[in-house]
Amino acid sequence: MRTLHGIAAAALALAAMAAHAGRSCEPRQPTAQTIAQGMQLAQQTAQALDASGARVVVLARAGQDLSRYGLRYSHLGWAYKTPEGPWRVVHKLNDCGTAVAAVYRQGLGEFFLDDLWRHEAVWAVPTPAVQQALLPLLADGARATRLHQRAYSMVSYAWGTIYQQSNQWALETLALAMEPERAQTRAQAQAWLRLQGYQPTVLRIGPLTRLGGRMTAANVAFDDHPPAQRYADRIETVTVDSALAWLQHARLAGAPQVQVLSPEKF
Repeated sequence: MRTLHGIAAAALALAAMAAHAGRSCEPRQPTAQTIAQGMQLAQQTAQALDASGARVVVLARAGQDLSRYGLRYSHLGWAYKTPEGPWRVVHKLNDCGTAVAAVYRQGLGEFFLDDLWRHEAVWAVPTPAVQQALLPLLADGARATRLHQRAYSMVSYAWGTIYQQSNQWALETLALAMEPERAQTRAQAQAWLRLQGYQPTVLRIGPLTRLGGRMTAANVAFDDHPPAQRYADRIETVTVDSALAWLQHARLAGAPQVQVLSPEKF
């Protein structure tokens, strides 16, 4: 593990990134061990993705504990194999402490360098047709950000357009790739997702939690949810778990594959 320790030391500065998604924004200093673990998970994931023969996969991480909502993963992106060999991940990240976000293109190491809740990755291989549609889009910065909405809420309404969280951007971008002529807007992309049978996760979030979240976190908003649902404590949002289940059910991707960090000495 000497090599990974060296990489970890060099990556400590990168780990202090201000952009995050699918994890808390608590100010915790990374350690050489957590960086090494993230790099090791990235290496093992790269090997698994190479062995799959895929050119594009949907890739997710467990950045925070969402078990109270019955969820295992927090954040996903689209990973693609570059002609040069390495994998790149296109995903949306929130600027911690703000209500805005941007789309980033990163390596697997950066994707797993966040302060993960659990060192585990999950990925699924889309059908050849889906990969063929996504690959040129992901490589094109303008097309990849076509449906990006800068205003961010981590619990944005799945069928709304005021805010957009990271997993929501990923699915709407999939719709754009599959229907480039008929999914030119976010509303049109969401219509395609409905037509394909996507069902968002319904989170049960009470009024005190909603009030506390809105008052203490700039990246949490509930005002885009329909009042009837909001007052019934039903928050419909896009989650990794619902996305993976839908992709498989709609026959757009295969079954999810889990990559757990292998025991190593750090």
